[in-house]
Amino acid sequence: MKIYKYITILSALLFIAPSCTDYVDYEAVENYEIVADVYFQSANDYEAAVIGTYDPLQWMYLNILIGDIASDNSFSGGESATDVLGIQQIDDMIHDPNNDNLTSIWKWCYEGINRTNYLEENKGKLDFSNKTILYGEVYFLRAYYYFELVKFFGDVPLFTERRLDAGDSGTLQRTSKNEVYVQIEIDLQNAISALPNSQAQKGRVTKYAAQALLGKVYLYQGKFTEAANILENVIGVFSLAPNYGDQFLKTGENGTESVFEVQHSNESVWWDWGYTPQGTEGNFGVIHNGPRAFSGPIYASGWSFNVPSAALYASFDVGDTRRDASILDIVAFADANTNWNNGEGVKYAKGYKHTGYFNNKYIPRAGESGAQTELNYLTNYRAIRYADVLLMAAEANVRSTSANVPKAQNYLDQVRDRAFGDALHRVTATKEAIWDERNFELSMEGHRFFDLVRTGQAASKINGFITGKHELFPIPQQEIDISSLTQNPGY
Repeated sequence: MKIYKYITILSALLFIAPSCTDYVDYEAVENYEIVADVYFQSANDYEAAVIGTYDPLQWMYLNILIGDIASDNSFSGGESATDVLGIQQIDDMIHDPNNDNLTSIWKWCYEGINRTNYLEENKGKLDFSNKTILYGEVYFLRAYYYFELVKFFGDVPLFTERRLDAGDSGTLQRTSKNEVYVQIEIDLQNAISALPNSQAQKGRVTKYAAQALLGKVYLYQGKFTEAANILENVIGVFSLAPNYGDQFLKTGENGTESVFEVQHSNESVWWDWGYTPQGTEGNFGVIHNGPRAFSGPIYASGWSFNVPSAALYASFDVGDTRRDASILDIVAFADANTNWNNGEGVKYAKGYKHTGYFNNKYIPRAGESGAQTELNYLTNYRAIRYADVLLMAAEANVRSTSANVPKAQNYLDQVRDRAFGDALHRVTATKEAIWDERNFELSMEGHRFFDLVRTGQAASKINGFITGKHELFPIPQQEIDISSLTQNPGY
């Protein structure tokens, strides 16, 4: 199995010494390589290794892009029909096992898993004061990586006791997603037991983040009562940002609505085009979302991928502040800035599948990158927001065998009241209304495709979607060729 080629094994695994920032810095300036026989001799060694397990979170930009491009929310975009061919094929629902983008998702998730398993392998070497908390973080992260794999591929190889190495090539087989879910639940329950309610460094996992992720895992399995119960622990701990759009600005990062946020910075001390996205601390996904050849205020040029559809833009009700916070109407923006730069106005080039709309949540903004501009945007990814928790809890309470519709209504009302700035736009809390609300609230954040699949709506919403095939993405062909893995149906 080729996973081992992409997971950094013992002699080469790079872990990073912790820094003194107020957020978790996945690649601090002081770094060093692990040497097999001398590592894990101090608490600092464990701390550095745990930070290393966070690092692959920064590489998951494809997971987020594909979550909308594969859905009805957005189109592939880019420069042409061959620009990042794997994304173009996914947009058209003609993707196959020879897809570099899906292969990257596979190998980067297993990179994260192998790093967590390295810590599991060496758990007994040393005892120290905050060891329990550090391993709570490890178990959360392993669950996170496995959950991403299950969402994309279904049944996947499951290993938890040690890292893979070259000797495992061709020996691993797929484990049923139900068994993988069991392990994800175990890891998250262990994380909940070990983690504190808050952490000094922003971006590090807390008990509430683990509970929120477990609620989502339950929801994906149809365990609605369990989801409602675990999510109740998170309700009221966080609060919705008063102004919806503010949370997606730099000033809104790690704010009151942030349950779990992947940290990025524009201060990378090194970067490498041949080693993206691993070679930067920046958010490589951001450059994909901007207008091409842009000249104007506020924003910066991008590559015009992931362009929202006109249908998504039109789906928002009048007065819903989430529309313009989520989607940039470039024509309206240009019309409003005709006097910019002494009358030069806003300029941009139309990309492939141009709709006139761009992802305003994760878009290049002027002055927010550094070093190599394309690679170093500082925008954090809001992996779990409190609004998501409220809507998951609303759905779970509506769909539970012991439904609590008043509670679901309350949670849905909170989300809509914030969106409209009043209590005049409330809707009845049915599961269909909550599903719709999830897209108004979470559009262009990478959730839509998976929501459509888990709720059985994908075939009716996504052009070209084939039931029985496209619920899952294909296992990368290079893994099939050298292993005992079977392929997903239809591929």
